[in-house]
Amino acid sequence: MIAATRSVVLALCLTAPGWSWGVQTHVYQARVMRVFDGDTVWVQPMDGGRWRKLRLDGIDAPEICQTGGLAARDALADRSLGAEVQVSERAKDDYGRGIARLTLGAEDINRQLVVSGLAWASRWHGQGPYVAEEAIARSRQLGVFSAPDAEPPRDFRRRHGPCQYPPKSLSVR
Repeated sequence: MIAATRSVVLALCLTAPGWSWGVQTHVYQARVMRVFDGDTVWVQPMDGGRWRKLRLDGIDAPEICQTGGLAARDALADRSLGAEVQVSERAKDDYGRGIARLTLGAEDINRQLVVSGLAWASRWHGQGPYVAEEAIARSRQLGVFSAPDAEPPRDFRRRHGPCQYPPKSLSVR
C-alpha cells in the first residue's frame, strides 16, 4: 500500500504543470560564473548576494575523468558561461548545492545536454523529465550514446569513486 501511494505521488509530482515536480521552486536571474563539470555550475544572482553552487536537475553528466566528461563540461560552458540565465531552484542536495534547471531565453539547458547525448536523464522509478530526450539521443547514437558500452555516471562512481584530479573549472574572467 505504501509503495502504491508513493508511486501515485511521484507520478503526480512528475506530471505537475510548469516542470516544478509538484514542489515550490525559487526562480531568479543569475549569471553563470563557473562551470565545474557537465552538471555543476556556480552562479551570481543578478540581484546581488553570494555565488551559489548548483547541480543541474534531472540529468547526470559523465564524471569529469570519465569518457565524455570534458565534452559535457565544455558544452555546458560554451552555452552558459558568462550568460544571464533563469534559475529554477527546487531543493538542495546532500552537499548543499541547489538543484536547478537553467533556462537561457526559451532554451532549457539541462534538456539540451541530454538531447545532445552529453548527459543521462535522471530517473525515479523509470520516470524523469528528460527520459524521452535520452531515448532520442540513444537512437541517434549521439555523444556518450555512440559507445555501446557507455557507463552511466552513477555506475562509474560506484566502481571508481570520485575523480582524483579533476581538471580546472572554466570561469568568467
